[in-house]
Amino acid sequence: MIDFRSDTVTTPDEAMREAAATAAVGDDVYGEDPTVNELEARVADRLGTEAALYFPTGTMANQTAARVHTEPGQEVIADRESHVVKYELGGLAQHSGLQLRTLDADRGVPSPSRVDAAIVDEDLHRPGTGLCCLENTHNARGGLAIEPEAIAAAATAARERGVSVHLDGARLFNAATALDVSVAELAAPVDSVMVSLSKGLGAPVGSMLAGSDEFVERARRTRKLFGGGMRQAGIVAGPALEALENVADLERDHENARQLAAGLDDIDGFDVREPETNIVIADVSGTGEAPSTVVDRLGERDVLASPFGPTTVRFCTHRDVSRGDIERALERIGDEFA
Repeated sequence: MIDFRSDTVTTPDEAMREAAATAAVGDDVYGEDPTVNELEARVADRLGTEAALYFPTGTMANQTAARVHTEPGQEVIADRESHVVKYELGGLAQHSGLQLRTLDADRGVPSPSRVDAAIVDEDLHRPGTGLCCLENTHNARGGLAIEPEAIAAAATAARERGVSVHLDGARLFNAATALDVSVAELAAPVDSVMVSLSKGLGAPVGSMLAGSDEFVERARRTRKLFGGGMRQAGIVAGPALEALENVADLERDHENARQLAAGLDDIDGFDVREPETNIVIADVSGTGEAPSTVVDRLGERDVLASPFGPTTVRFCTHRDVSRGDIERALERIGDEFA
């Protein structure tokens, strides 16, 4: 089975399993887990922030950031295709009483003028805008690696109007690799940033939320409110520390994605543009079949992918997909749709 559904399907390698077995642990709710503390310090250093906090999931980290930055009733600016809009079960409304003002932004990042126009000032009738959410890489728009200048321009426009900025950087290490910049440069313009360790880097569990010392202390309390207080979490933080050393491998995933995209584009019925990172979006309307049907047919050939829109299927490369897997998958897909 060749699994392209997501880079979340990776399994921990032997180094991660060993780290889990030997991790020094303590009660993290009391701040006493040394492995978690090391992970948080190391991630904060990588991101160039004062502090970082370990979370079970990126969704919980995004929702925590929104809660900390805002007051109930305020509006949140976000691209209409962003993860916080499409894939977090309306959490901004359910958890924090927030309203969404969505934009159809170029490459998923609104221009400064669009940010400025979308911001609502607080008055007697309106609660105002409390947060601008950005995303990098942009998942639903095809794993786009958003340039630091675009992030900085949007963030500056929001902050000049007194609006905080959160960056959903679940695949920020992929963006940094594709753009050949540091994750710290991509995170510098925003007030808070989330990065996932359980996607391209291959950790079995966990994401990080980073920002100022004050922000992280408030986030720690909100994490507890949302049920994210963990006890002897070093058992999963140990493998996450190992995963931080896998950043150099992301370029291989990107190259595999380019090879996969080129091969798919040569198959009748598949229309694929060159990916920027590890996400390949194939328009399969040329097959005359629905994406779900295409995915079912691929599954019969032991190739797993995900329906991703009215006409598209998503393929995601990752640590557990080799160059040989790419070649075998293309052969099977080509045979199925010959």
